[in-house]
Amino acid sequence: MTARGIHETRTLLSHRNISVADHVESVLTDIRKNNPELGAYVSVAADDAAQEASMKCDELIATLGPEAWRDHPLLGVTVSVKDLLQTQDLPTTRGSRLRNRRPRIDAPAVARLRAAGAIIIGKTTTSEYGWSASTVSPVAPPTRNPWAPDRTAGGSSGGAAASVAAGLCSAALGTDGAGSIRIPSSFCGVVGFKPSFGRVPYVPAGADRLSHVGPIAGNVRDVRALTSVLAGPHRDDPDSGIGSFAPLREPPGLRIGWLDFPGTSAEVRAVCERVLPILTAQGHRVEQMPSPFADPYPALVDILAAAEAAGTPPEDEDDCDPGRLAVVRYGRTVSGASVLRAEETRLALRRRLASIMDCYEILAMPTVPIEPFAADAIAPPDAEDPNDLRWLSWAPASYPFNMTGQPALSLPVGFTKSGLPVGLQLVGPLGMDDLVLGAAARIEADLGPLTHLTDHAMKGQL
Repeated sequence: MTARGIHETRTLLSHRNISVADHVESVLTDIRKNNPELGAYVSVAADDAAQEASMKCDELIATLGPEAWRDHPLLGVTVSVKDLLQTQDLPTTRGSRLRNRRPRIDAPAVARLRAAGAIIIGKTTTSEYGWSASTVSPVAPPTRNPWAPDRTAGGSSGGAAASVAAGLCSAALGTDGAGSIRIPSSFCGVVGFKPSFGRVPYVPAGADRLSHVGPIAGNVRDVRALTSVLAGPHRDDPDSGIGSFAPLREPPGLRIGWLDFPGTSAEVRAVCERVLPILTAQGHRVEQMPSPFADPYPALVDILAAAEAAGTPPEDEDDCDPGRLAVVRYGRTVSGASVLRAEETRLALRRRLASIMDCYEILAMPTVPIEPFAADAIAPPDAEDPNDLRWLSWAPASYPFNMTGQPALSLPVGFTKSGLPVGLQLVGPLGMDDLVLGAAARIEADLGPLTHLTDHAMKGQL
C-alpha cells in the first residue's frame, strides 16, 4: 500500500477507517521495501514517527473526533523533509561530508508542520547544499526516478519529489533556489510549488536570496493545504512577510502568455499543448509567444557561485563534492563589481517581468524542456561538466523566476512516448500565489489526474 494524499488520509482517519499508527506503519514498510533502490531518503524517523502516531495523534482523534483537525489541519499526515532543512530529531547532512555547524533545531517551516499535526517521516536526499538540479551527492546513492529507475528524479529536491511519487509519504517539504522543487516535480509527475519569495520563511536563508521553501504533493489541493500551514512571517527571516498576498480569486477569463523557450523538445512541447483546448474551454485568452526576456543565466551563475564560495573556506575543499567545488572555485574569481552587475541584471529582469504581468495574469510553459537524463549524472551530457558553468543552463524556464521571486508551480499534464511525466509550469505576479494555485486546480480538474504510478510505470521494479 502506498501513502495516500493529505485530504484522502484525513478522510480515512476522521471516519476511523484506519488509525494513524496503521498509516505510519504502512508508510514505513514501503520505505523499507523501496527506498534501497529508489534512494529518496537519507534518514527515517521510524521509532519517533510510530510513537507519535499512536501516543499523540490517535489519542487526539479518539478524544476529540473530527474536532481534532480544527487546530491540527495536518494531523496524522506523513511528510518528508528535504535534508537541507534543519530538524531537531534527525541529522541534517545537507548532502555533504562537511560538518553541519547549524544548531539542531527545527527550521520554522518544519516547526509549523509539526504544530499542524504532521508526522515527519524522514529526511530526503539532496545534492550537496542543493548546488545541482539532480540528486547526486557524496553521502548517498543517486535518487532514482520512480517512473524509470535508470533516470534521474531531478533535483535538488529529488528525494522529496520521488518520495511523494512513489507513495513513501503523503507530501514533502522542499527548497527551490533555481528550480529545485519544480524540476524534480516535473520529472516525477507530482505537483511542486515555489511560493512567492518571502511567503514561507527560510531560516537560515541563503546569501543569494534566491531560495524558497515550498511543498510537493500529489495534487493541487494538498499543495494549497501545505502552503496555508507554511506561510507567514517569522522573526528570524527578515525577508518573510514581504509584500501583500492577495486572497484567493476565481481564475476564469485570465490572460495567459504561453512561452516557448529554446531547446524544448517537440515531444515535451506537444504534451504540454494538450492543455491549450482546456484553457480555451475555461474561458481564458491564450497568446503564444517566444520568451520575452533575455536569458539571465550568466548573472545567475555569478550570484550562485559567489555565494557558494563565500560559504566554503579553502580548508573544506578536500571534502567538497567535486562538481560543486568547481563552482566554488569559479566563485572565488567573481569580483564584487561582477556580482553588482549580476544584481543589476536581476533588478532589470524583475522590472521586465512586472511589465509583462501587467498584460498577463499567468505565464505558462513546459517546466523542463527535456526528458529526465541518467540517474547518476548531474546534468544532461552536454552540460554535465560544471567547469564549463552550464550545470543549470538546461532548465531555462526555471531559474528566471527565482531571480524575480514570483510564484511558480509545476503541474503534471501527461507523458512522453517512453512513459515519462511532463510538467506544465504556471507563473503568476509576485504575491498572487493563490491565483496560480486556483488556475492549476481548474486545469487539474478538467485534465484529470495522472494514472497512479503503481498502475502505470513501476512494473515491479521498486
